[in-house]
Amino acid sequence: MSRSVRIAIDAMGGDNGASVTIQGAAVALERRPDLSFVITGNERIVGPLLKEHPKLAAVSTVRHSEIAVAMDAKPSQALRAGRYHSSMWMALEAVKKGDAEIAVSAGNTGALMAMARFCLKPMGEIERPAIAGIWPTMRGESIVLDVGATIGADARHLVDLAIMGAAMARVVYDIERPTVGLLNVGVEEIKGNEAVKEAGKILRDSNLPSLDYVGFIEGNDIGKGTVDVVVTEGFTGNIALKAAEGTAKQFAEYLRRAMSRTLSARIGYLFARGAFEALREKMDPRRSNGGVFLGLEGVVIKSHGGTDAVGFASAIELAYDMARFDLLANIRSMVMRKVEPPAVPARA
Repeated sequence: MSRSVRIAIDAMGGDNGASVTIQGAAVALERRPDLSFVITGNERIVGPLLKEHPKLAAVSTVRHSEIAVAMDAKPSQALRAGRYHSSMWMALEAVKKGDAEIAVSAGNTGALMAMARFCLKPMGEIERPAIAGIWPTMRGESIVLDVGATIGADARHLVDLAIMGAAMARVVYDIERPTVGLLNVGVEEIKGNEAVKEAGKILRDSNLPSLDYVGFIEGNDIGKGTVDVVVTEGFTGNIALKAAEGTAKQFAEYLRRAMSRTLSARIGYLFARGAFEALREKMDPRRSNGGVFLGLEGVVIKSHGGTDAVGFASAIELAYDMARFDLLANIRSMVMRKVEPPAVPARA
């Protein structure tokens, strides 16, 4: 495919604002030359930064906004104060109007979800949207959802999560029939709450051609990469995500201390430096930065607020893949329970 992919960027979102988002866009453009951007934010800040990146400036349109949503703003307050005029809202509006295919923001998660639901509206067959995250595993990567959009879930919502997660896996991993598991307290069918057990029965009986439901999985299966898509409700998913992030940092600190404790350990590190570099790259959260808002009439990518330019570029590249391989059309088709989802375009 040769068409350009146009991404809307909330330049003012995140802990560091435009200094990171603009540089991140420039990094992404170097890797994906067919990108173009609608950049929303304060022109007095964005303009000088764009001058440092002439190639990015040439493929970008800036839409001025004086309002940036604070990282600690409550969603209801942000919606009242920032609707229609904030850089966050304007990025979402660009998607709604068709001026961009996907919006990317590192801003306040709660505010972004509230604005996205209000601006883009939930997809007709989906009651509640979800946030899907890409999770590094021993097997490669898996998609986990929901990681914090909504708390609690009935069986219907869990089934919707399975379908949306499978659609994303088809796009991200180029898998025709992704494996899907429901996160539970055990793999036996008698275990778990009623919503999880009912969702499992629906998925087994439906035998959807667009996914391969393998049954219940446990928490340790997430890191193993037992399935391509892990389905759970937002409360559990967010705790699992934060626990994994904390464990990774804890392990990295233990390793750093061990490698610097004695002279022989430091010498050993020099011999094994290549292996440690590979491990550090694998565990680098910037490589899998970007939560995908699913279930809306438009796709939104939420970057981690404290990421750097490399991490923000990863979020943009994830948005690029979502647009190039038409995630929204796949979700619509699979949610409508069609016999066959639309074919994923062949990758170049």
